[in-house]
Amino acid sequence: MLNRLTAALIALPIAALAAPPKTVTLEVKNMTCSLCPITVKKSLEKVSGVSAVKVDGDKKTATVTFDPDKTQPEALTRATTNAGYPSTLPK
Repeated sequence: MLNRLTAALIALPIAALAAPPKTVTLEVKNMTCSLCPITVKKSLEKVSGVSAVKVDGDKKTATVTFDPDKTQPEALTRATTNAGYPSTLPK
């Protein structure tokens, strides 16, 4: 027989158990032309768990919304670095 907690969990939709999305803004280096933000955006969109990316070439930032159950900020900075645009989290 199921206890009340188990029964309550079974009744919840799967999405209710997922962690809420997180958003970080990365400081991105080496963006010097109009195509750079496109490359940075594409590199971030390839990371599993990323749901939205906005790159600002003038401010040299990338704002990324992601599922913390699927990825972490370190994977985001690694993705941009591998694309030739090292990034860091603001301090």
